[in-house]
Amino acid sequence: MFRIRPFHERSIYYICKKVGREKRIPFEVSVDPFYSESNMAHLRRGIAALNNGKGMAHEPIDVDVDE
Repeated sequence: MFRIRPFHERSIYYICKKVGREKRIPFEVSVDPFYSESNMAHLRRGIAALNNGKGMAHEPIDVDVDE
């Protein structure tokens, strides 16, 4: 049987209490910018270029995130 852990039970309880008190969800819901129309158009152009042979295979590029 599925059992919610006590921490999650408390979290759900507090969220439900806040929703009841404020009449809204206590967090902002937003759309992932990866799926924006401009980014999807960029991805489509890249896919079309690769499908037309305009691409070059290479090893993965290691990027240092501390820069």
